[in-house]
Amino acid sequence: MTDTTGAAPRPTEAPEPGRPIVFRNGTVVTMDDAHTVHDKADVLVVDGRIAEIGPSLTVPDGTFEIDAAGGIVMPGMIDSHRHMWQTAMRAYGSDWTLTQYFVWYYLEHGRAFRPQDYWAGNALSTLDAIESGITTTVDWSHGLQTIEHAEAAIDALVSSPGRYVMGFGNIFAGPWEWTADPAYRRTVEAAIRDPRLAGVQLAFDVTGDPAFPEKAAFEVARELDVRVTTHAGVWGATNDDGVRLMHEHGYMEPGTVYVHAATLSQDSYQRIAATGGIVSLSTESEQSCGQGYPPSHALREHDIPVSLSVDTSVWFSADLFSAMRTTLGADRSWEHLSAHELGETVTHSRLRSQHVVEWATRGGAKAIGRDSELGALEKGRLADVVLLKNDHSPTMFPLVNVYGHIAMQASRGDVHTVLVNGDAKKYDGKLVGVDLAPLRAKLEDTVEHLRSTLGEEQWAAGMNPEIPETKVLDNPYMYTDYRTHATHAAFETQAPTMGETARD
Repeated sequence: MTDTTGAAPRPTEAPEPGRPIVFRNGTVVTMDDAHTVHDKADVLVVDGRIAEIGPSLTVPDGTFEIDAAGGIVMPGMIDSHRHMWQTAMRAYGSDWTLTQYFVWYYLEHGRAFRPQDYWAGNALSTLDAIESGITTTVDWSHGLQTIEHAEAAIDALVSSPGRYVMGFGNIFAGPWEWTADPAYRRTVEAAIRDPRLAGVQLAFDVTGDPAFPEKAAFEVARELDVRVTTHAGVWGATNDDGVRLMHEHGYMEPGTVYVHAATLSQDSYQRIAATGGIVSLSTESEQSCGQGYPPSHALREHDIPVSLSVDTSVWFSADLFSAMRTTLGADRSWEHLSAHELGETVTHSRLRSQHVVEWATRGGAKAIGRDSELGALEKGRLADVVLLKNDHSPTMFPLVNVYGHIAMQASRGDVHTVLVNGDAKKYDGKLVGVDLAPLRAKLEDTVEHLRSTLGEEQWAAGMNPEIPETKVLDNPYMYTDYRTHATHAAFETQAPTMGETARD
């Protein structure tokens, strides 16, 4: 055994897979149940797991040493909801509303994506995640119009660094249709057995149709023993009726993930809380798209577990640093404005930096059912570890409030090292073993395919598309004829102020 605790010259090459690794003298944010933070401690990784945490650790011979002094060692972050295939069109829809997104992808051009385009978007998104310290991502894969698309999506995930949960979906057909297709079912079952995936979920939405046609899809999820992840509380699309139908039919099971959960009533939040549901909050998305005001305040009040997510980088930032920052901003804006409407002053913020860091780590682990293995640094857990350290940037010092530094100061450029299962996927600020040139060529082919298929005029217009008159304030999904009057009724009734809503 070797006892090497002093600073050593920094290796220029990443450690080879399987080699023990120790982070020396870092500020260690464990995210354990006690929220333990170690000052100037070591983290030893052996055989893909956390072996020890503490000062001046004795390590096995041949251990690769990483100088973490002046840096933060934390668990890998977990993104609980990302439409990874859409990364092929990064920033294309930066000025969209949610309605324009629905029109472009669901009604007009989403079918133009070939399996190879799906593969390219997923592959790019996996590198986006790792590069920014996200070690596990739920691929909310709702463009799977054929089995070939599903196979391409899975191949991109398992061929890339990181952990990925495959969320099977298809916006071009009813969930009761695609879950009943024998070939699709075989693909899902094969994914469940695939040890290269971190899990499988079924990703579909409940429109509120009183006939509850989604029941068949819930039955398939139950038969396969996989979780359902569903966009709930989305203005004009999925609201209280969908939550109520799920509850009345007995499908609000523990671990069900409710994405956004923004435009919901107190009754719906109570149902989610009572049944052990988890919310995936995509604050940048809710702020920009209009699903409803980011509901972190309501989730706190009902003690509903929260995870964070990117949603889609066809619009938004592809990292959880942005998600943490915008969530703090949105929650505090709500709190201040609600108080001001009452003539009051907020003296202490209820949502703190520690909370959003927990949501980005432990919260995500809960959303994928892996809270005993991921999301925290504790002896015996899987070694998904991130080092935030940037000696070339003034942003990384001084470290006086470590949670605040993670949530409000750090960014993807400060991610020095990323371990997944104990192996380095990013080291010294660079992705390990990744050649971007072939992927860049595939993405160029995808963009050229889409531009030529749409035509230059339509391609340019798609960045701010016109809306069919019949789709304004209506459920946008193609797979059902049901149209809800809830949005229209809400529009015809004067909406309460933020303060009035907060007091309800």
